[in-house]
Amino acid sequence: MGLMNIMLFHSTYGLRPAVHAAADRLRAAGHEVHVPDLFGGHTFESVEEGLAFKEETGKEELLKRAVLAAAPYSDRGLVYVGFSLGASVAQTLALGDAKARGLLLFHGTSDIAENASVDELPVQLHVADPDPFETHDWLNSWYLQMQRTGADVEVYRYPGAGHLFTDAGLPDFDQASAELAWKVAIGFLATL
Repeated sequence: MGLMNIMLFHSTYGLRPAVHAAADRLRAAGHEVHVPDLFGGHTFESVEEGLAFKEETGKEELLKRAVLAAAPYSDRGLVYVGFSLGASVAQTLALGDAKARGLLLFHGTSDIAENASVDELPVQLHVADPDPFETHDWLNSWYLQMQRTGADVEVYRYPGAGHLFTDAGLPDFDQASAELAWKVAIGFLATL
């Protein structure tokens, strides 16, 4: 319990004010937070624009940027945190980092490699219910696969919330769901 070293990854909208606000919230809880910009300064007004940029840049390049951002801190044991696209990046890095202390996912998950294996990695997911990007069937499968890797998984669903419900600058924002998600997430970090 105590100070965590957190690597926070932004969504497909890029490094928006809401991501800095989230980092400040985590810092206020006593954590050290690193917020890499995987999009090199680009931010977007729509998911479509962000996804087009992601496709143009390529998943491998984005992962490479994320790994390079995390590398200087990984020896100290990182908690990987991400929003939507950033959550899939965070998950990929956490499952590949033997020293990862935890994985906190908001609004997103990712495919899990067949050979992925962790030692009781604490994982918490906060997701809208329903979420067009994270269907029930997908999440049920994801949950079982994550357990198979050895992760200790908790899933929190927020009925009626929009996909990126923690981002106050987007139409998806749902204040009640966002506050609850943050309260649970901060509590989760305190247990690591």
